[in-house]
This record gives sequence, structure tokens and C-alpha cells, in this order.
Amino acid sequence: MKKYLVMFLFCALGLLAIAQKKITDKHIIYQQERMVFKQWDRDKFTPKPGFLGLNPEYWITWALHPNYPKTDLRPLGPVGPQTQRLMFAAAMQNTDNLYKLHSDTLRNTALSEASNYSSALSFADPLWLMYYRNEFEGLLNQADSDLLTGLSAAEKGYLISSGLLNWYIDESHALLERLEIARSTTIDRGSRIMAYHRMLGEYRKLMASWEIKKSKAKTFLSIRSSTEKLRKGNPVDVSGGKTDIQIADDILKKSKL
Repeated sequence: MKKYLVMFLFCALGLLAIAQKKITDKHIIYQQERMVFKQWDRDKFTPKPGFLGLNPEYWITWALHPNYPKTDLRPLGPVGPQTQRLMFAAAMQNTDNLYKLHSDTLRNTALSEASNYSSALSFADPLWLMYYRNEFEGLLNQADSDLLTGLSAAEKGYLISSGLLNWYIDESHALLERLEIARSTTIDRGSRIMAYHRMLGEYRKLMASWEIKKSKAKTFLSIRSSTEKLRKGNPVDVSGGKTDIQIADDILKKSKL
């Protein structure tokens, strides 16, 4: 029985091996080639009509689908769905790139405008760092207690009593306040630089006027001392042999300097 059972199994396996045969139907192969990668070749639509169109297999196969051979159904054909999806994907990618370029341009423009207007970056302005900060250094670091350094006690007393010191302090503080406002206000860089330029001109005029007043304080005190002595009847020979008109002219010239 064992021998018969083994022989039966071998026979069954042999039959199964013989039954598995590769199918090479050319009609199926043509259809696979058409739908996957090859040209939609109407000459390879089989079965053929035959002589005078009398082939019954042709009519059985294509009678119900007369337009099928004429319509290219390849997914990757010229107008296939996959080709259209690839074209749409490429178009969308191009659109995305354009949107990205536009958004990047807007971002760069916004950053440029923000840096141009923002007062937070005014301290890092190259023109301020290289030029205006040095020109305004005396105003920015001004100490009111050192304004009369190097002058005599009489000159200091004159500048204080005459109000010239308070005048200069008020003017310099007002100019410094305007300078700080220009640095901290949100305006465009061009307007900020023009404000620096105008205030620098005012600061130079103020400094020149203050230096003149300090330099002329000694001359004014000398003239006032001579005048007081003359009023007290203590004539002092300051003429050097000059007439009264010449003395008056010299005094006027000195007062104008």
C-alpha cells in the first residue's frame, strides 16, 4: 500500500507539472504592450477582419467596441490621464515656485523697509557710526559743569551773571533732545540723515557762538573795568595818544569782534 501511495503522489505531481503551461496569447500580449509602454498601434488589434471582413472572431471581439481601436487609452499616452497628471503637477510646481518667489520678494522688501524705517537699527547706521556720531560727540557727552573750564573767576562770574551760560545749556539740551528724537522716531533713513545734517549745522553755529562769547568775556570785562574807573574820576591813560573818536571807534570794533 505504501508503494502504491507513493506512486500515486508522484503521478499527481507529474500531472500538475504538465498542467502548468505558460500562456503566450498574442492578443493579450498586444493589449499589455498597448496599455503599458508601446505605441497604440491599430495594426496590432487582433483578431483581424480577415478576407472581406468575414472573420467571426473579429466580429465577436470588436463588434461591441467599434471605437476602441481608434481611442488611445494609454495612461502615459499624449493625452493619457497619467500624462495629464504629470503636466498638472509640473504646472502646480511652477505656480508654487512663482508664489514662493513673490512671497520671498515681499519678505525681502518688508525687511528692507523695516530696517530703513525702524529706529531700533538707527544706532547701527553706517553713516551715523562713521561720521555723525563723531561730529556730535561733544553734544552727546557734554558735562555742564565743565563748560567754564579754563576761564578765570571773573569770566565765569560774568558768563553766569549775564545768563550766557544758562542760554548755552538750554540751547544745547534742546538740540540734544531733538537729536535723540530723530534717532528714536520711526522715519525713513533719508529723513533721519537730513535731520542729522540740519542739526549738525545748528550745533556748529551754537558752538561757534559760545566760543566767541567765552573769548570776548575777558575783553568785555577789561572795557567795563576801564569804564568804571573813568566814571569814578580815576582816569587811566588807555588812549596811547589817541583822540576820543579814535578810542570810541576802537571800542566799537572790539565789541563787534
